[in-house]
Amino acid sequence: MARVTVQDAVEKIGNRFDLVIVAARRARQLQVENKSPLIPEENDKETVIALREIEDGLVNKQILDVADFQTRQDEEAEVRATLHESILLENTPSYE
Repeated sequence: MARVTVQDAVEKIGNRFDLVIVAARRARQLQVENKSPLIPEENDKETVIALREIEDGLVNKQILDVADFQTRQDEEAEVRATLHESILLENTPSYE
């Protein structure tokens, strides 16, 4: 098992408290949302991958905010399209 020190990650984020939040958000993306890692996995758990991505400068709060915003917009567009389709089906005359 690889040991991870967080000093480099703390320096990238600014403080250890924000690091915990950013690392947790990224780990959740990897584990729950099935996002692809930005580095080789090497049999590491999602938390370790998240910390390594932060250390490498690939992930920070702003990047996660943009990704979350884009995901929300995509979900809203999908809901609007489904709703529009549903309304069209309801308003289509039936010739039975």
